[in-house]
Amino acid sequence: IRPNVDIVPSNIDLAAAEIELISAIGREYILKEALTPVRDNYDYILVDSPPSLGLLTVNALTAADEIIIPLQCEFLALRGMRFLLETIDRVKTKLNPHLEIRGILGTMYNTRTLHAQEVMDEIRSIFGDKVFDVVIRSSIRFAEAPVVQQSLLEYDPNHEGAVAYRKLAEVIVNDEKTSQP
Repeated sequence: IRPNVDIVPSNIDLAAAEIELISAIGREYILKEALTPVRDNYDYILVDSPPSLGLLTVNALTAADEIIIPLQCEFLALRGMRFLLETIDRVKTKLNPHLEIRGILGTMYNTRTLHAQEVMDEIRSIFGDKVFDVVIRSSIRFAEAPVVQQSLLEYDPNHEGAVAYRKLAEVIVNDEKTSQP
């Protein structure tokens, strides 16, 4: 899509892949095997898996070295985190012993609610230094950018969400656990 950035987009047909994977031999390793020939061509390969714990997500976890967990700053999302962590533990035990959680990223943070702050406080009390100091705040700009077929970084490069994602990238590239805002 631009120099030094490649993207392999998905579409609705990927939903059918989950059904096809059920009967595949070595089904948990299909993404890992597909990425192996190109892995050395990239410094980073980001896989955005669906918000489910099915075979597509298990494939992403099996192929990954590290994961970033985006966590919506709402109570029900925090409650659902337990299931994700159990899945990560199972994948780590049986399929990918090198898998590590790189960090937890608070997203859809609504500064106008006490609830969001309480959830972030709870996330930090449970996960400690695994929580990035970078937080992604809610904004309509995230919905507007795809309408004009741009990333938020292109659509509104000075928007606080774009600034936050650049800061997150900086934290990851510099191999820091957390970063001061």
